[in-house]
Amino acid sequence: MKIFLLLFFTVFIWSAIKPHDYFTWFLEVLPAILALFVLAFSYRRFKLTTLVYSLILIHCIILMIGGHYTYAQVPFFDFIKEVFNQDRNNYDKLGHFAQGFIPAIIAREIIIRKNIINFEVWRNFFILCFCLGFSAFYELVEWWVAIFASDAADDFLGTQGYIWDTQSDMAWALFGAAIALIILRKYHDKQLKNI
Repeated sequence: MKIFLLLFFTVFIWSAIKPHDYFTWFLEVLPAILALFVLAFSYRRFKLTTLVYSLILIHCIILMIGGHYTYAQVPFFDFIKEVFNQDRNNYDKLGHFAQGFIPAIIAREIIIRKNIINFEVWRNFFILCFCLGFSAFYELVEWWVAIFASDAADDFLGTQGYIWDTQSDMAWALFGAAIALIILRKYHDKQLKNI
């Protein structure tokens, strides 16, 4: 847990130093801060596997990088955009992939450990639905921010003129959740046996 906190706060402090815009930074980093509080509160009562803590840290780092630069201006993804002659900076697609990939394993761990759904097919179906619902809720949050913040929300939305951005974001989250369930199932099961 000490390494988790060290990495979290190192990236957090870096992201807070001269971000592109402090309003956007706050909006993007807020879920990482909330996650840290939830993990700190639940650590003694319900310790998660190392895999889940690692995935949450990766997601927090993705959020903090996006908050520092804005999702439409992450330099490495600008480089990828130029090399592959893409129309947009696709860092936000990585973020939305992670928005499905990481919650899928978090949900899987809670469902298995709390013995909520024992039949694997139904468990996977529920996890995919949960991740898609979570992604849709996040898109609603982006919409609400756009309504209340007007022009200041452009960097937070990061649509870059792509009219199908909302649908694409949800598809990437669904794809991320499915990939996580396929490639991490066996490794996650091994870690669950050690709890």
